[in-house]
Order: sequence, then structure tokens, then C-alpha cells
Amino acid sequence: MEYSVFIDGAEGTAGLGIHERFKKRNDIKIINIHESQKKDIGERVKRIKEADVTFLCLPDNAAKEIVKHLPAGIRIIDTSSAHRTDPEWIYGMPELCERQRELIRKSFRVTNPGCHATGFILLIRPLIDNGIISHSCPLCAISVTGYSGGGKKMIEHYTENEKSLVRAGPGQYALFQDHKHLPEMTVMTGLTKIPAFSPVIGCNHSGMAVSVTLHKSLFLKTVTVSEMTGIYQERYAAEPLITLVDKPPESGYIYAGEMAGKNDLKIYILGNDERVLLTAVFDNLGKGASAAALQNMNIMLGEEETKGLL
Repeated sequence: MEYSVFIDGAEGTAGLGIHERFKKRNDIKIINIHESQKKDIGERVKRIKEADVTFLCLPDNAAKEIVKHLPAGIRIIDTSSAHRTDPEWIYGMPELCERQRELIRKSFRVTNPGCHATGFILLIRPLIDNGIISHSCPLCAISVTGYSGGGKKMIEHYTENEKSLVRAGPGQYALFQDHKHLPEMTVMTGLTKIPAFSPVIGCNHSGMAVSVTLHKSLFLKTVTVSEMTGIYQERYAAEPLITLVDKPPESGYIYAGEMAGKNDLKIYILGNDERVLLTAVFDNLGKGASAAALQNMNIMLGEEETKGLL
């Protein structure tokens, strides 16, 4: 069966990533729009109505605006952060909980997770659901991401100034604790306290590592690292795009670029008797963006979830 797909905002990093992944598919027909019509809401709505699925790869305000013009019953996957905590939209993370896949399958409005949020939620949600930490647990996270996550302008900035930026090293941002992924990181984990979050732009093009370090004094029950690994295994063992690792890499380093160019995600569960390190490693443009969007599309269309991804 062939599906018609429209990408509204196909020139952005998310849109380009989706288009690139469609090269592995022979069942997708891309609906095109002329350059002169890309800002014409009427022409865009016309194509959205023709499509089996539409990806919104737009800035937040533009995504909200186009949605106002769309009738119900049209499959939309929004890659922006405009609707991620909107109760009328389904959060597009099938691994979130037992019923999430079915909610995605039945929905006509799916909001794709943010890249930083993807790693954080997959690390923390099992701990809350299993009563290891409380909903009010004060958490701190750090996330090192490739500069491609900043879009075209940042890619150009790093490409043009590569030597000086490499010398300067990674750059921390969202310095006032105001990163736009924080709302979904809080809501989708069930936390009642917004986590302290430090995102860092690395000197690598793509790939990211989201880490949460926990002191066991924060735990509601006594668990070993091995027992925590068991909790994650029970939760994610059947997930086709998640791999669990309970041993450090041979190099002794977890690199943010380890999963660059891949569509799946790896979780490290490491630590000692007092502290635990949880790290999710994946491609910010893959499972952190375009691959997740295709995963959601496959579920919505009733196709094999990993089709075109593995």
C-alpha cells in the first residue's frame, strides 16, 4: 500500500531528516508544494487534506496557526514543541507507558517529543512508576547534544567557525533554567518539581547523551544497581528501538556521538552503592526527532513500527 505524505516545513532539520529516511521506503509518495506557495495557508491546507499523514516541521507559532485551519480526522504529527503538553494531543512516545502505543494508533493529533526530553523521560519515568523515587524528587540532568539540534543557523555558525569553537569547547546554554523542553520533561514523567536542567552544545554535528545522576538517599526503597537494571529490562526489553547496557564502554567514556546516524537509543545504568548514573545516548536528529516521527507515523498507519528505521 502506498501512502501520501506532506511535510510542511521540509527545509528544516526535522523535515530534511524525515525526507532522508523516506529514501529507504518504496511505499511513500511525497506531496510537493511550489516555493511560491509555501507561505500560502490555503495551498498548504489543500495538501494536508490530500495526505494520509502530514508532518509539521515548523516553528511553534507557525504550527499553532496552521492547526487552526485543519478539520478533525486528518493525521498530523507535529515536530515542534507547540503541543507537547496539550491534553488534546497525544504525546508521541510509544515507550512512555503500556497504553501509549494504542493512544498513538488511534490519534489524529500526535506531538513528537523533544530530543532532550526523550532521554530524560525514558530514564526517569520507570523510577517513578516503580516507586523508586517520589513525584516530588528534586532531580538534576545534563544533556550534551550535537550542534545540529540548533537548526540551520547554528549549523552554519559551527561550520563557519569550527576551529575557534572546537578550541572554546562545549557551550552550556539555557542559562536561566528556561529550556523549552522542561514542561514536557516534568509532565510526562509525573514530576511535581521542575528538574534542574543543563543542556550543552557539543562540537559534534549530531548525537547526544542525556544523564541523570542520583544519590540513593533520594530513593524511597533500597535497590542495587543490578535491581535497577532489572526494572529497566522489564520496562524496555521488548522495545525495538531501545537497548540497555549495564557495563561501561571499553574506553571508559560515554560519548555523545556514539549513536550518531542511528535511529535507536541506548540506556546505560551504572553506579555504586551510593550513587547511580543513568545515561541515554541517541542521535538528536534520529530517535530525538525524525526517527521518532517516522515511528509514530508507522504506528498511526498500522505498519510495522520500525519500518524504514532498522
